[in-house]
Amino acid sequence: MSTSRVYSRGSHSYLGNDSSKEVHRLSSEDTSASGCQINELLGAAHGVAFSPDTLAQAHTDGYDNCAKCIGGSSR
Repeated sequence: MSTSRVYSRGSHSYLGNDSSKEVHRLSSEDTSASGCQINELLGAAHGVAFSPDTLAQAHTDGYDNCAKCIGGSSR
């Protein structure tokens, strides 16, 4: 895998939730109460970054699209 643990948004385009194996596009984050909850996943130490920072790499590493910020989830 090409992931590394992260604890902040940094300059990443994509951020994975290691607990749910879901990838989020930070530029399209759903900030509603039932949205992506990026701050919560970072606070719980579930955030991972991909190298390279691409959706294709996230898929290669086994992460599914977030239905809220990317769409096309296979779950």
